[in-house]
Amino acid sequence: MKFLDLAKVHVRSGAGGAGCVSFRREKFIEFGGPDGGDGGAGGSVWAEAVEGLNTLIDFRYQQHFFARAGQGGMGSQMTGRAAEDIVLKVPVGTEILEEDGETLIADLTQVGQRVLLAKGGNGGWGNLHFKTSTNRAPARANPGQPGVERTVWLRLKLIADAGLIGLPNAGKSTFLAAVSNARPKIADYPFTTLVPNLGVVGIDGREFVMADIPGLIEGASEGRGLGDQFLGHVERCAVLLHIVDGTSRTITRDCRTILKELAAYSPALAAKPRVTALNKIDALDARTLRARKAALEKATGGPVLAMSGVTRAGVPEVLRALMREIRAARPAAPAAAPEGAASGGAGWQP
Repeated sequence: MKFLDLAKVHVRSGAGGAGCVSFRREKFIEFGGPDGGDGGAGGSVWAEAVEGLNTLIDFRYQQHFFARAGQGGMGSQMTGRAAEDIVLKVPVGTEILEEDGETLIADLTQVGQRVLLAKGGNGGWGNLHFKTSTNRAPARANPGQPGVERTVWLRLKLIADAGLIGLPNAGKSTFLAAVSNARPKIADYPFTTLVPNLGVVGIDGREFVMADIPGLIEGASEGRGLGDQFLGHVERCAVLLHIVDGTSRTITRDCRTILKELAAYSPALAAKPRVTALNKIDALDARTLRARKAALEKATGGPVLAMSGVTRAGVPEVLRALMREIRAARPAAPAAAPEGAASGGAGWQP
């Protein structure tokens, strides 16, 4: 299934049914009076977060959702039938925005959350409603209210506890594959990862969800490479794992590049708790490792963990550091795996 995290949809609620003008006419009843029924309500359009979805691909093939109009009223005081509502089923973590793409309507972060996008029109009154002591035979009825038409954007932000960031080929996908049952594409060329991947990671009897997004490069905030279009998927994370390629000769420059692009995208994202890990230490001798780790600590102003996603050396310490940050940020809610994430239960455990 293809991954799609942004979709534009057009919705329209149904109009209410018109009221009926009718008079009771039966044998031996000389003055039957008005008996026109009311029109039925038009269908509304809702959006609801459901389990089992992790992409908006369904909205690539259908962008228009129009509810039916309510049935008109009938004689003998019969009210028209109300039209059925339409429900747009979206993944958990979907934001709904106005047509301008910026004004937030709703953020559906839990299963079962729903929001009304377009309310159906009320049905019109039949002539029975207009009967008074001075107007015993009204010959008027109301039309139903018109429906509401609008265009909205659906933007998916994956629900994850930890997010992987770094330059292309820093080893993010290798790390995710080593600690979970996720199977991202791994190769020795840049931008192997083209869409975000989720994996459930286990450490010390606890689990959390990790998201891997395509690598960033200098100028990503200006659209270079794959740009920063996928950074929204780590905005909900409690902690970021910044993986730096230890075999690079410019590790401090690589580190500053990522931090600069985070700040350009969102100051709030740049301020998130961050764990920095020097990867690929299996390819370094002890002297080079000490020198590059010290240089990276100076550049980040904080501790740096050393690890290898291939040999898994130092990986448990990295996972424990992430778990500490997650528990500090979300002490009351244990992490739950969203539908569609690759389970780590049968994967690697230290």
